[in-house]
Amino acid sequence: MLFAIGLMCCMSDRTTELISVEVTYASKSRQSLKSLNVPRGTKVIEAIQLSGICDEFPELNIETARIGIFSQFVEKEQVLNEHDRVEIYRPLLIDPKEARRQRTRIQR
Repeated sequence: MLFAIGLMCCMSDRTTELISVEVTYASKSRQSLKSLNVPRGTKVIEAIQLSGICDEFPELNIETARIGIFSQFVEKEQVLNEHDRVEIYRPLLIDPKEARRQRTRIQR
């Protein structure tokens, strides 16, 4: 919580206009979607941290996770726009090409 307070202090120099964004993550067993109102100019990583989703999913390593906005990969420093949905992706368990090869072998 102290981090969130410090983050809001750092963002205090930005305009106070708020935008609506969402942060989502799905583990194998459950999913979470957080709606937030953040100051215009907020970065992807800041929205993730403000959402508290990392506290909800302790196994989530935000440093190594791939991040996207509406299925398009983005950098964590990207500035958010109104109604963006930040998606945190789990790592792939198997390469998609290898999975396809295995399915083909089984079908033969």
